Amino acid sequence: MNDLEYRIPTQADAAALSAMARTSFAATFAAKIAPPEMSVYLDMAYGPSGHMQRDLGDPAILWRAAFQNSVPVGYVKVMPMSLPYDAAVPGALEVRQLYVDEGVKGAGVAATLMAWAIDTARAHDAGELYLAVFDDNVRAVRFYARHGFAKVGRFDFVTGGQVHDDGIWRLAL
Repeated sequence: MNDLEYRIPTQADAAALSAMARTSFAATFAAKIAPPEMSVYLDMAYGPSGHMQRDLGDPAILWRAAFQNSVPVGYVKVMPMSLPYDAAVPGALEVRQLYVDEGVKGAGVAATLMAWAIDTARAHDAGELYLAVFDDNVRAVRFYARHGFAKVGRFDFVTGGQVHDDGIWRLAL
């Protein structure tokens, strides 16, 4: 895809990035999360005062986004480890929300973003890179395994009254 641009998103990209993330999350998890819980989660994560807005302004969170014709089609965040996993080495980093628009899945966008995340973690001497993924998200689980991640734990991801099994995956750098 020659018309892709990869760069750090800015506050000016926030609304479009939030819309893309909202659509991507809903498309991936609509069968797993009840509509009322989905709505609450999407607003909390991607609403005007949601987590995405906060994260875009946090200098500890490193971003890379893919844009096609100036429209966001994917992004990834690398941040200090926040997952509930006590065995992580000091300085470990976490991949948070590697999302790709349905229209570009299979075109290498996710692989490019993951390569950036791994390179970024190595450049920061992280030692280990972690991420969380729904156990039932088979496509994502396969993708992370292909990139060298292995499941090392689990935790509960809660949306409203629903509890989902998330795997904690690690890549030794």
